[in-house]
Amino acid sequence: MSATVHDPATPAPTTPARARTLSEWHPEDPDFWERTGARVARRNLVFSVLSEHIGFSVWSLWSVLVLFLGPQYHVDPAGKFLLTAVPTAVGSVLRLPYTTAVARFGGRNWTVFSALLLLVPTLLAGILLRPGVPYATLLVLAAVAGVGGGNFASSMANINAFYPQRLKGWALGVNAGGGNLGVAAVQLVGLLILATAGAAHPRLLPLVYLPLIVLAALGAALRMDNIETPPQRGHALRDICREPHTWVMSALYVGTFGSFIGFGFAFGQVLQVQFSQQFDTPVKAACLTFLGPLLGSLVRPVGGRMADRWGGSLVTCWNFAVMAVGAATVLVASQRHSLPLFLTGFIALFVFSGIGNGSTYKMIPAIFGARARAAVLAGADPAEAERTSQRRATALIGVAGAVGAFGGVLVNLAIRQSFLSAHNGNAAYLAFLASYSLCLVLTWAVYLRGRGAAAQK
Repeated sequence: MSATVHDPATPAPTTPARARTLSEWHPEDPDFWERTGARVARRNLVFSVLSEHIGFSVWSLWSVLVLFLGPQYHVDPAGKFLLTAVPTAVGSVLRLPYTTAVARFGGRNWTVFSALLLLVPTLLAGILLRPGVPYATLLVLAAVAGVGGGNFASSMANINAFYPQRLKGWALGVNAGGGNLGVAAVQLVGLLILATAGAAHPRLLPLVYLPLIVLAALGAALRMDNIETPPQRGHALRDICREPHTWVMSALYVGTFGSFIGFGFAFGQVLQVQFSQQFDTPVKAACLTFLGPLLGSLVRPVGGRMADRWGGSLVTCWNFAVMAVGAATVLVASQRHSLPLFLTGFIALFVFSGIGNGSTYKMIPAIFGARARAAVLAGADPAEAERTSQRRATALIGVAGAVGAFGGVLVNLAIRQSFLSAHNGNAAYLAFLASYSLCLVLTWAVYLRGRGAAAQK
């Protein structure tokens, strides 16, 4: 992608519709990057993070709203786990069209539209959520909140185009981490409402986000840019589904992001059900619910930076080893009914799922970046090789993001089924341990064995 960048200080082009479009973009050119690219990319990153952050908060609304659903709502624990799984499933499906929307409509344009779309689930929940509402209506409200999950895919696809290869791990980590903080943020806002207004006022939570959504859309409209791209040949998502790396990376992303979002949605309910004596009120559960998502989000750029330095595959492999230890700790703590050990294991899972989020996203552009370099050495046109690499990496980010988010559904369903059948989460925790061990072996076998893998760096 090439760039003649319109400096914000210069007059806008005569066509208003193109006033925020970069006709060329050369992030791999050191002179261009130092002169104008870094500043423009940084500005787009800031407002992308803001919009994605609000999207994650809306997506995660029901991880908090279920804590407000007392006896007057007539929803049992299994029904609450389903309410947290539904928006995760919808969000995972929407990530596929959201990924392609950036290339079709422009990053700035789609960010504005997708931010304004968040008004729908917040307004509906603010109007309809009250005692006596049918469970089917609650399921619909939870499903509509899934639109917030799509924002991540479009945001990552957009920022991936703005940064050079050497900084993608850090940039994608910051973008994803800032967005993921929305999970912790909505839980903190929910805790504040529970502690002040009480559990009888769940509608306050979605209504708080209405002005924030408008501000995010306005910021994107005024400060973000589209990157003009040439017409694409073929269908990116269809083509990438034929790529073996797509399914390997998707499996790894289930282990990292799927864990993060699944635990983020279910953690409060797990505490209330498994340690009901210690967490007999929603406020007590909410006091700890936000901590895991907060730490997991904050370390995500660290995972990207580590991957930039030591290689995405190496960091990811060690990360899954630690996650397996964390899952084993949770299992032992559950069997011994030890709350301190249980919290320690779960916090470790949140932290290292965040680090793994950053390192896996470094691996994706690295795979196709290596192919582009090999193609250039074989005589291919450098610009065309870079465009192909960018297109395939963006498509893979979308597919892996969708499959990874669906992993969050599996986490919630596994925990729900475990509690239904055995009245504890031990079977689910054992399944998580096995999954992380499998991901460790998969990472080593595909990307580290022989030390010749494309994604190693």
